[in-house]
Amino acid sequence: MNLLVLILKKADLVSEICRELAEKGVHGGTILDGMGMASVIDKMDDLPLFGMLKTLLADDDEGVKVMLFVMNDEEVKIGRETIKEVVGLDEPNTGIMFALPVSFVEGLGA
Repeated sequence: MNLLVLILKKADLVSEICRELAEKGVHGGTILDGMGMASVIDKMDDLPLFGMLKTLLADDDEGVKVMLFVMNDEEVKIGRETIKEVVGLDEPNTGIMFALPVSFVEGLGA
């Protein structure tokens, strides 16, 4: 089992991601609201950042969605491909996706 994590800057894509995953047989996950570190740094008046750098970092005011999925290896492959198709993670400021091994799972009901 694995924990597939997507930190999504394009929050408007959450519904489409969920729909596409469900159509491909991936059901269940958790979606959390998050905030990027850049939006916190932007609010720090005492941090000596150069104007342009601070402007670049400030592009995170809308927040992020954190999507968590506990999946077997086959589901991770499906999930990765589906998310890449919908989000286009190759583009800047879209998000980041990674997986972590899970040593045990309880409560999935299966």
